[in-house]
Amino acid sequence: MNRLFITFFYSGLSPKAPGTVGSIAAGIVGFIILQYFHTDTLFLLTILITLVGITEINKYEKKSGTHDDKSIVIDEVVGMWLAFVLSSGTVTQMLLSFIYFRIFDIWKPSFIGKIDRDVKGGLGVMGDDILAGILAGICSAGTWQLIKYF
Repeated sequence: MNRLFITFFYSGLSPKAPGTVGSIAAGIVGFIILQYFHTDTLFLLTILITLVGITEINKYEKKSGTHDDKSIVIDEVVGMWLAFVLSSGTVTQMLLSFIYFRIFDIWKPSFIGKIDRDVKGGLGVMGDDILAGILAGICSAGTWQLIKYF
């Protein structure tokens, strides 16, 4: 059950670009959730998944002896969903959120990289993606406002 959760229904087991595949899976599920429920629901689910994710990642790391295994993509789910919550719910904003999230998650500028390097355990695995999601949501919302303005 732990592996199913932290790999987000095994999307993290993709042989190529597991983080991107996990982000796409998170985007699809997030989009579906937002079609039927309010943004608050997605936000509350994100908080719940973050808390459970930290615990489950700690268990996995203790058992496997590895930190931030590439197959762990539950952190991408949290980052993507935070970006969706902050940017609003149009399809264009969701696509922008995905693009910005992947850029920040791969590039890891500033505090994102510091958390990735210095914080161990589940909090470290989740922390950089939480910040990447927040920045992606803000950038997506800002870009959307510029698009609407021009």
